[in-house]
Amino acid sequence: MTELQRLLAAYEKHSQETCALATVVKVEGSAYRRPGARMLITAEGQLTGTISGGCLEGDARRRAQQVMQRGKPEIVVYDSMDLEDDLEFGAQLGCQGKIHVLIEPLQPGADVISLLQLASRQNIPCVLSTVLTDTANIGISAGKRYLHIATATEADELADLMAEDVDDLFEQGGAATSVYILHNEPVTVFHERIDPAPALTIFGAGNDVQPVVQQAANLGWRVTVIDGRFNLTTQARFPMAEQVLCIKVEDFAVQARVKSYVLLMSHNYLYDLAALRSLIDNEDITYIGMLGPRKKADRLLDDLRAEGYDTSGIEDNLYAPVGLNIGAEAAEEIAIAVMAELIAVKNGHPAGFLKDLDGPIHQVKPNTINSD
Repeated sequence: MTELQRLLAAYEKHSQETCALATVVKVEGSAYRRPGARMLITAEGQLTGTISGGCLEGDARRRAQQVMQRGKPEIVVYDSMDLEDDLEFGAQLGCQGKIHVLIEPLQPGADVISLLQLASRQNIPCVLSTVLTDTANIGISAGKRYLHIATATEADELADLMAEDVDDLFEQGGAATSVYILHNEPVTVFHERIDPAPALTIFGAGNDVQPVVQQAANLGWRVTVIDGRFNLTTQARFPMAEQVLCIKVEDFAVQARVKSYVLLMSHNYLYDLAALRSLIDNEDITYIGMLGPRKKADRLLDDLRAEGYDTSGIEDNLYAPVGLNIGAEAAEEIAIAVMAELIAVKNGHPAGFLKDLDGPIHQVKPNTINSD
């Protein structure tokens, strides 16, 4: 499950109770979690999700109890820019950052949960916009939300003002806090892009595929396993896969989303060749990982070119041999190396040791946009 899926599943168990939702809406400086991180707090104080590395959760739980009693949202700013202030505050961040957290009460049938559920069911990215300021004289309340699917919605005047920023987030991803001037009043809005669970198609159903499926499913990926051997393509062998199909390669069209990922793990040259042939014109495939030496991949591409195919479209997306170079030997280690590479590609990050990184761990994206 993804973090959002786990949070929604936890809420289902407490949907008839008053709960609270804590959301990181802005970060200045260093922080363990980025804008969009969420945590569900039940009336009994149970927590699902995280908004920090563990240093804020206790205080956020206490404040959530107060928010549930008052029935009104609150924005809490945790500031550890000054170490002495950090120690005095009592929530020792130790990361030299300022974290803005929206804590809001959730009554049964809360709109935010319904919108998050709707967003999680989409096969395309959505942008969720949350108003952070109360501006009663123009009828805008903190907690008002807009869900944009595929493009900016045209619900009202505020939605019109935010349309350009929303469209930028559809392109760039991430999250941003924007300030708009509506009827001479400033309105602060938190925007975040919510991406669908990534789709992974694996050609091959050998024993070494099993730990890959398990790792991917645990990370919230939606996995399809394909093989032509009926004795291997059983749900019992891959209980965490969304689909297990015993079909010929040419009978399967990858159900691509905005981004789709493919692994070739059949250990069968002709099967891999057929799989590549079926993928060559699919522009939605952004990653093809292949087991085996680079010479095998070169030979496959040569054979496709000899058949008259233009392979330029897949060469940049072909990762062969698949996986990060961590010295993996056993199938379980190889699965970790493969998934680590997939995560790096999905997130657009070069892999490597963090200790060698000269700069912030997270890619810096605009955190605040001012619009007038």
